[in-house]
Order: sequence, then C-alpha cells, then structure tokens
Amino acid sequence: MSASQLIQNLRNTRVAVVHPRDQDGDDLVRQLQRIGCQVQVVWPPPPQLPLPLDAVFFLLDRDTRISMPWRMADLAIAHIAIVDYENPTVLKALLDSSAHGVLVRPIRASGVLSSLVLALSQRGYEGRLLAKIGKLEDTLRTRRDVEKATRLLMGLRNLSEDEAYQFLRKQATAKRVPIGTIAGSIINAHAMLAELDRDGEAEK
Repeated sequence: MSASQLIQNLRNTRVAVVHPRDQDGDDLVRQLQRIGCQVQVVWPPPPQLPLPLDAVFFLLDRDTRISMPWRMADLAIAHIAIVDYENPTVLKALLDSSAHGVLVRPIRASGVLSSLVLALSQRGYEGRLLAKIGKLEDTLRTRRDVEKATRLLMGLRNLSEDEAYQFLRKQATAKRVPIGTIAGSIINAHAMLAELDRDGEAEK
C-alpha cells in the first residue's frame, strides 16, 4: 500500500487501545475517533487481542510479558507502545517489544496521527520484507530438492546431470506442476523405498 493510500484509508483503520480509562487513555481514544478510526478499548492487557485489527496502542510496562501477553509475531498489525518516561529499563522494554511506533505520556493530540501513520507504514514494509523472505526460502528449498532429485536419478538410472534435470522438467510440464513438486515426489518415493528395504532386512 502506498503512502497516499495508507492516509486515505485511515478512516477505516481498526484500532485497539490497551490502556486504563484515565485521562491519557480517554485523550488517545478521542483523538483516534477524530481521525476516523474504529476504536476498541481493552483493559487489562488480554492474552488475545479483539481481532480483526490494523493497529494496537498499548501501555508498555517494564515486563513485556505483562503489558503485551499476546503473541506479536502471530499478528500482522502495527504495534504502538505508550511509555511513561524514558530510562534504560523502559528503553530496553521498548526494544524488546519490537514496537513500530511510540507515544510518551502525557499523550498530546498532535503526536497520535504521526505515530499511527508511521507504525502502519513500518508494519506494511515489514510484511513485504517477510513475504520476500518467504519466497526466497521457497526458491532455495525448491532448488535443493531439484538438485537432490537430480542426483538420485543420476544414480538410479545412470543418467547425466543434464538428462536427469530435463526429465524433471518434462514431467513437470506434462503434469502442469512446479518442478519442485516433481522433485519432492521423487525424494519422498526414494525415502519410502529405502525404508521398506531396511524393514525387509530387519525381518530376515
């Protein structure tokens, strides 16, 4: 999502506020509602957030296990920490939280929108990076499987490396599946046959 799209969609942003219903909490909720966000207030910190959400503002304690007991890694949402003051202990907790943005109490209306936009942008960028990493890992896994299947065919059928690879390609084209799928099938079949041979030897 581009920066302009992100800003245009702010009125549809679903936000949870994990904060006591005090002056700061009420000020934050009012400002988010002025922006046009759909706001839910939750206190105390729940083990699971009320999904679906796009972002969560949460009061950060020195112990992140208490202030954010949910599993952040499982949630594709922006996390904005709210801190009381800035000392080494709080800064360490802030780093441990892996938050995408931060607000310092007392909360001022002028900083809420900027923190939300930046956090949503950072989370979107993070999501795109994770998707790219996932694709790279899939590519590497496929390459390893193809190389292994090629070696198996070379040994089992006395083929050259190019002949074995071309066989994999032809099978993938004929079955209209990725070459990695064919390679994986050959690897799995070879493993099963090897296990049958071992079982047969053990029974003798």
